[in-house]
Amino acid sequence: MAAAVLVLIVVMAVTSAKTSNRLWSSEQKVSDLGDLVNSLKASVQQTEESVKGTQQLQLDVKNNKDHLTSVMESLKQLSVLKSLSRNVASLKCSLQLIINNSSAGQCCPLDWISFGSNCYHFSTEFLSWNKSKDWCQNQDAHLVILNSDQEWDFVTKHSIPGAYWVGLTDGRTGRWEWVNQTPYRMERRRWSPGQPDSWTGHGFGAGDEDCAQLNSKGCLNDLHCNIQLNFICQKRSLHS
Repeated sequence: MAAAVLVLIVVMAVTSAKTSNRLWSSEQKVSDLGDLVNSLKASVQQTEESVKGTQQLQLDVKNNKDHLTSVMESLKQLSVLKSLSRNVASLKCSLQLIINNSSAGQCCPLDWISFGSNCYHFSTEFLSWNKSKDWCQNQDAHLVILNSDQEWDFVTKHSIPGAYWVGLTDGRTGRWEWVNQTPYRMERRRWSPGQPDSWTGHGFGAGDEDCAQLNSKGCLNDLHCNIQLNFICQKRSLHS
C-alpha cells in the first residue's frame, strides 16, 4: 500500500512539473505575442504618421503650386503693365516732339536731361550706393557710366558743386569696374589727389571704400557704400 502511494506521489510530481513547464511555455508565448502586438501597434502608428506627413507634403506641394501660379500670373500682368508703360512713354515722347516742333526724334522723361542718345537723372534724394543702384534699375536705368570726355564734361557740368554716386565700384572683385561689370581703365586725372585710398576709418562698420562718387569739384573719390549721397542715373533716350 505504501509503495502504491509513493508511486502515485511520484507520478503526480512528474505531472505537476510537466504542467508547470507547459504553463511557463504558454506564458512565454503570450509574452512574446504581446511584444509582437506592441511592435505591430508601433509600426501602425509610425505608418499613420508617415501617411499624415505624406498628406501634409501633398498639401504643401499644392499650396506652393497655387502660389507659384499666382506669382506667374502677377509677373505676366507686370510684363503687360511695363509694355503699356513703354507705349505711353513713347506716345508722350511723340507728343512732346510735336509740341516743341522738333525733328530730333528722341526725348527723355520728366526731370531727366537729354545728352547724346541718353537721358540723365540727377537725383535730389540721398541714398546709399546700393539703394541708388536699385532706384535707377526701377526706372529701367542704371547708375551713370562715363565712357567719353564729352560725357564727363556734360555730367560734371550738372553735378558741380554737389556730390553724386556714379556706377563705379570695386566691391565685387576688388578691381574697379562699371555697374554693368565692364572693366574700368584707371584715369588718374579723373580722381582727386591720393584717391582711391580704400580708407577704413570711415566709421561705417566693416569694409573699406568700395564705391565711387563725383565730389563737389567733379573728381572721383572712393567712399564707403553705405554713405547716403545724391546719385546720377542713365538710360537710353526714347525715340518717337
